[in-house]
Amino acid sequence: MIDTVLRREFEAALGTESVLSDPLQLRTYECDGLTGFREVPALVVLPRSTEEVAAAVSLCAKAGLPFVARGAGTGLSGGAVPVAQGVVISLARMRQVLDFDPEDRRMVLQPGVTNAEISRIAAPHGLYYAPDPSSQVVCTIGGNVAENSGGAHCVKYGFTVHHVTALRVVLPDGSVTELGADAPESPGPDLRGLFIGSEGTLGIATEITVRLLRTPESVRTLVADFPTVEAAGEAVSGIMASGIVPAAVEMLDSLAIEACEAAVHAGYSLDATAALVVELDGMEHECDEQFEKVVALCHEKGTTNVRIATTSDERALIWKGRKAAFAAVGRISPDYFVQDGVVPRTRLSEALSRIAAMSGAEGLRVANVFHAGDGNLHPLVLFDEGAGESERAERLAAEIAEMCVELGGSLSGEHGIGLDKACSMPEMFGETDLAVMRQLRAAFDPDGLANPGKVLPTPRLCGEASGRYRPHPLEEAGVIERL
Repeated sequence: MIDTVLRREFEAALGTESVLSDPLQLRTYECDGLTGFREVPALVVLPRSTEEVAAAVSLCAKAGLPFVARGAGTGLSGGAVPVAQGVVISLARMRQVLDFDPEDRRMVLQPGVTNAEISRIAAPHGLYYAPDPSSQVVCTIGGNVAENSGGAHCVKYGFTVHHVTALRVVLPDGSVTELGADAPESPGPDLRGLFIGSEGTLGIATEITVRLLRTPESVRTLVADFPTVEAAGEAVSGIMASGIVPAAVEMLDSLAIEACEAAVHAGYSLDATAALVVELDGMEHECDEQFEKVVALCHEKGTTNVRIATTSDERALIWKGRKAAFAAVGRISPDYFVQDGVVPRTRLSEALSRIAAMSGAEGLRVANVFHAGDGNLHPLVLFDEGAGESERAERLAAEIAEMCVELGGSLSGEHGIGLDKACSMPEMFGETDLAVMRQLRAAFDPDGLANPGKVLPTPRLCGEASGRYRPHPLEEAGVIERL
């Protein structure tokens, strides 16, 4: 519980304007992009520097208060959901570029800088930042570090962990330490790699050093239509088996195409059952030669139409359509869950067939849009909460995630485990594995204050009814208010 004395200590450390305690303001922070999990925090603080983050965390440690770091709130696994009677440490005001060395191709950032902003700043120097999650115009580098985000181009360029060389981190006791180095590799255990993807359970990154890449000489992009999702999946396997490493291979099924076209009008074929977006980049002569092979492979696997982007504007529109998919699905369904799992590329067709069968069994539609090049599925389970379909949708989403593990994949490719899939962790890891994870977490956070209840299953969490928040009838009637 946060009393007046403790609130004033936070105000003294960060400034009155950086501490929120009004119930209406606190409601803004009750959930992330997975809106079914909600909890109103007791306090929200908005630091502007490493020192202020350290001061806030130190006060939490002193009082035994749980805290949750929050970036832009675009996460889709409930990772930024507050803890009851806890503190949210919002990094939204930490938006400075602290250092930029174009010659060394490195940039040092505060965690509130958006993913797309990095490339915008680097572009005049012929550089860019490779990881590109679909939410890159709003998601922040701090959130990318927490989730080890990837994006469409991760099949060639990897994830956040491959592009962050160093971190300045506030540990759960309020102390500050450095992980990694300016160089791509540093001696000793890879604590930087351990921290990236830990979903805020090991501390808070406050200064992030990223490496930048040279803008490729040539980029070629196509959209290939297919009569079935299985044929599109076979085309993906064929492209990857050929030895070509595309910059991106994305797949959309008919429902996803319908939604994207309604929102963006990117020129996808509405009569296609599935579409592949394939992009190659690199040296011009090599890119052109491999692009011809990709076109031939698509025809070999039964494409009904190949559209090749002839201008940078057309290429940008194709990608605008693909990256709008999650939000666009709201045009064809009142409610939906975004799932995230990984299967081996060789089993893409099998996974898609099983998702179709599972959705049919539940009587719900599933729109598929995903990073096909590395088998990272993003099925969108469509439902109508008003029609009482919520529980079926939750069950189907969980079954899809666990099916990915059964096929030799994983529960998450980039959205994280958070609250959403913590209870499915035993499907992927044995008790010994989970025990080691708990020991490692305790080494960083012995008091369990950093984002508790996330990632690892707990009896409390998994013994409760999971899923979307359902208001009490008296709340719906306006008789009572949820604080």
